[in-house]
Order: sequence, then structure tokens, then C-alpha cells
Amino acid sequence: MRRTRDFFKLDTSDAELSRAQFRSFSVHMPLLYAILVCNAVAITVSFFDANLLFKTFVTPLFICSIAIWRAVWWWRQSDPARLTDAQIDSYLKRTCNLAVIMTVAFEAWCMWVFQDGSGYTRANLTFFLALTEVSTVFCLMTLRAAAMRVALVSTASFVFYFSWVDDWQMLSQSIVLCIVAVGMVVVTHRYNLSFSALIRSQRHLRIRQRETEKLSEENRRIAFSDPLSGLPNRRELLTRLDRLEARSDLAYDTLALIFIDLDGFKAVNDEHGHQAGDALIRSICIRLNQHCPLEARLARIGGDEFAVVVDAPGAEARALTLAATLLEEVSLPVVVERHVLQVGASIGIASNTDDSANPRELLRRADTAMYHAKTQGKGQIAVYNPTFDEGRLHRLAVEAQIGRGLSSGEFEVHYQPEVDAKTGEVVAVEALLRWPRRLEGPLPPDEFIEIAEATGQIHPLGMFVLERACRDIAPLGNLRLSVNVSPAQFRDAHFERQVAHVLEQTQFPPHRLQFEITEGYLLANPERVVRAVETFKSRGLSIALDDFGTGFTSIHYLRSYGFSHIKIDKSLLIGLSPGSKAAMLVSGAIMLACGLDMRVIAEGVETDEQADLLRKAGCHKLQGFLFGKPMPLDEFVAHLARSRRALGESPVRIAS
Repeated sequence: MRRTRDFFKLDTSDAELSRAQFRSFSVHMPLLYAILVCNAVAITVSFFDANLLFKTFVTPLFICSIAIWRAVWWWRQSDPARLTDAQIDSYLKRTCNLAVIMTVAFEAWCMWVFQDGSGYTRANLTFFLALTEVSTVFCLMTLRAAAMRVALVSTASFVFYFSWVDDWQMLSQSIVLCIVAVGMVVVTHRYNLSFSALIRSQRHLRIRQRETEKLSEENRRIAFSDPLSGLPNRRELLTRLDRLEARSDLAYDTLALIFIDLDGFKAVNDEHGHQAGDALIRSICIRLNQHCPLEARLARIGGDEFAVVVDAPGAEARALTLAATLLEEVSLPVVVERHVLQVGASIGIASNTDDSANPRELLRRADTAMYHAKTQGKGQIAVYNPTFDEGRLHRLAVEAQIGRGLSSGEFEVHYQPEVDAKTGEVVAVEALLRWPRRLEGPLPPDEFIEIAEATGQIHPLGMFVLERACRDIAPLGNLRLSVNVSPAQFRDAHFERQVAHVLEQTQFPPHRLQFEITEGYLLANPERVVRAVETFKSRGLSIALDDFGTGFTSIHYLRSYGFSHIKIDKSLLIGLSPGSKAAMLVSGAIMLACGLDMRVIAEGVETDEQADLLRKAGCHKLQGFLFGKPMPLDEFVAHLARSRRALGESPVRIAS
């Protein structure tokens, strides 16, 4: 019983199916009512009797008027999208009820007039009545409940009335109609199942399509955005530049590229870990994006590299103003896990102020300008100039030549003596890297050391100097060896292990080895310096603070880090004379170091007057051209021998 009841029950639980049924009805229902009106008119013509005007004319006119009204109503429902689900459910329920009412009304009228007709007209009536029933059921096929109700009511009433009327003469027609009705019910049910399955299949396809589109959009977002910051990435930037290049209205000075590279970001990663580095990047991205106007689009194109596309008239001037703002924003400190992190930036700018500057070329030029800014001391803004390309090509060539020079033995280590300030005895030597056998000609250290640090080649160069110097100086008695250590080497987690390996291989006594680090690196990386100093001191090495006086080292730093020496920078010796401000400054620095139990070395000594003043101020060691310039090993050994003979000491022989 329950299944039978459900068979005739209107199910509106699936809103999309109900909407599809309503859409189908809006097409079929006007046709259904048109058939009903035509059949009613045909029967009216056959049975019209002026004496029975109400039965044969008024009643069918009323039925036809309702049918025409409903047909017009359905004809106007061409856009079901404007209707709510609740409205559609209400209209479908009303349709189910009206279908039964109209069926009962039409069949009741037909049965009413049946007795008033002749044998011919009666046959026509049953034909039109059966035709109306079949047409109605098939027009209602998409709404099973309505079709089944109409089939049941119309068939039952037809069979109930026409099977016994006229002494059972129409029993056979009634039986045939029952069989036809059963067939219609089966066909309607199967059609309704197929229609419902089709709607559900279409819905499933739409869902899959939306999921595919969403996945495609997500993949595109992933492909064209930076996962850490959410900013457009390099691919998106290049795509945008290609779109700009395709524009025909790209006028003079309407496009500029700003290329930003962070200074000191690698040190943050090395000192505090990648998690802190990521937090710093996210913070910088937020601040930079907040200061980009509508005509500027920010992108993260590398680990610590950003680009800004400025698309507006007067692009170069706008880019310069924006770059100055962004430079200040980058330089602001960021607190990450109770650590205050701070980096700088080097910025390059290029704009389409000449015909050859397509958008992708502007990106390359801005990168070149940024590189130029970095070589000029970092923390600067540079606008592209064609001469920058020459410098870039030169740096690329030197980078390649460094690798070749290491493998082919073009580098050499020179040595500059350090003398005892009181006795004049050579007590130490500083190892300095030189490139005398370069195929393209000798290159000063200031030019290739910076390139080596930027490219990471300073690591093999630094280990080359350390190993060569340890082997060269080991046989020279108790002479101490001083080696400069690049900040990049200190940042290398394997540096301590590599030093220990060199000392083991060369058998150089650790107590004779001293590393020199710059004051600037001390200030930028205090925690790393503390760990490195403690590690090397535990192995017996000493650490000197190089270039003292060029930075802002506090007394706290000097007391905390345990330096054995400080090395006064030669810039402090300029204007050094009795009673001068330079003399007072140097004397104060020496007294400060002595008070902290550190020995003082003064470099860049070139005159006897400077040496005498430094000696009287309490300086322990002196270094400079006055006592010897950097020289190859054989010259240094000869110089050492002469110096010792002059002091009445036995010259040192190098062990074979």
C-alpha cells in the first residue's frame, strides 16, 4: 500500500528535478489545453442542441475558458529561473490537483451529453474522450504523480460508465482502454525514471564541471601565485609583461619595472632558520603591497627578490618615488619570535624611455640596475644606464674566471708582516689572496673578492688561502698566522669542521692561527659571532676584530665576545700627528682595548711618525708598508731573514 501510495504521490524533495519538470510543463501544458479545447469543440459541434443550450454550449464554453486561461498562464512561464523553489513546488502541486479536476469535469460533461446523441455521435464522443485521456497522460509524463492520477481517474470513470451503458455494447472498448491505460502507465513510469535520471546525470555533470573548473582555477592560482606570500609569482609577472607587450597603446614612459633584492636575508635564514625567514618575507610582502598604488602590481619572483610593474604615464618618476618608499619599508625592523630582524634592499629601475625597451627587456634592465646598486654599497636605488651592462658582463666573466683560476692554479697567497711595536721584530704575518697568473691579466682583490662573496665562490677561495698559508707558515718557527674570514664563510654551518680538517692535514698549531672578522659583520650577526668565537677559542685559535673604528661596536660587544685582538683600521690613521684629534681617538681606542685585556694591531702604518705615536699610545703590533708590503712567500722569507739579522737573531730556515 505504501509503495502504491508513493506511486501517486508528488515528490518535490529534489528541487532541481522539480524545476526541470516545471520547465517541461511550460512547453507541454499549452499543447495539452489546446488538445482539450479542440476535442471539446468537436464534441460540442456534434452534440449542439439549442434546446439544451446549457448542457451543449455553456458548460463546454466554461471548460474551454478555464483551459485557455491555464494555457496562457503556462505559456507565460518561459523563464522559471525567476521563480523560487517554493513557488515551483506550489505550482506543481496545483497542476496535479487541477489536472484531476479538469479530467473529472471534462469526462463528467461527456457522460452528461452522451445519452442525447445518436449512435454516430456517441462513437465520436468516446473516440474524442479516449484521445483526450491519452494526450493528457503523455503531456503529463514528466510529472509522474499528475500523469498517474489522470490515468487512474479517467480510465476508472470511463470503464465504470461505458462498460455497462447501452446494454454493455461498449464493454470491449472499455477493456481496450484499460489495456491502453496500463500500457500508458508503464511507459509513463519508465519515461519518468529516464527523465529523472537524465536530470540527475546533468546535475552530476555540472557538479563535475564546476569541480573541474574550480580545480583548474586552483591550479592556475597555484601556478601563478607565490604560496608563501600569496603575491603573483614570476610566471604571472612574465605573462603580464607579455600582455603589455601585445598592447598597441604602450606609449613612451608609460611602463616601468622596479626590481627589489633584499640585502642580508640569507644571513637571517642562516642565523634564525627558514621559519623566521618565511615570517620576515610575509611581513615585508604585506608592507610592500600596502604601499603599491593601483597602477603598480607587486610580484615575488624569487626567494628574496620582488618586482613591481608600474603601468601609468610618467612611469619612471612614479617608480622612483615608489622605490624610495619601498626601500624605507623594507628597512624597518620586524619582530619574529621575540627576535628583532632587519634587512635592507637594493633596488633597480628601468622604464620604456627608448624604442628597444620591450617589457621583458625592462625586467632584465631593472635586474641589471639592481645589481649595480648592490655593488655600490647596497641599500641604494639605481636607474638603468646602458653602461651597467658592461659592468654586469664583466662580473659574469670574472665569476667564470674564478672557477677556472682555482682549478688551474692562477691564485697565489701573499704575506704582509706584523711587527712588535716595541722591538720591531716580525711576530706575525697576514695571509692575503692575490690573482697574479690570471690569463686576462692580474685583478686587484677588491674587484674579485666581492664577486666571489656574492656567488659563493668565496668558500673554496677562503679554504685555499687557509690551507696554503698553514703549509707555508708552519715551518717558520713560532710566527703567528692571521687569516681574513669572509662573513659568508662564518655563515657556513660547515666552516668550523672544514677549519679543523685543514689544521689536521697541515699539522699547523691552532695557537699560532688567528682569524680576522670585520666589525660590520659583528654588528649584523652577533649571535653567530658568539658561537663561532667560542668554538674556535675552544680549539686554541684566537679571533681578532678587523677594521675597528669603521662601525659602531659597543663596549658590551667587546667584553662579551672574547676577542684576543682588535685591529685599528687604517682610516683612523689619516691625519695622525702629535696633539691631533686622530691621535686622541687612536689613543682612546688603544686604552679601551687594553682595559678589556685585548691586544691592539694598527694596520696601514706608512711613516715613522705614525709608528712612533702608535708605539707611545700603547699599540702592541704594527702593520703597513713601512714594515713591508704584501709579498710572495720567497720574498717574505727573505724579508724575515733580513729583519732577524738586523735584530741580531738567527734566520729561520724552512724545513724541506
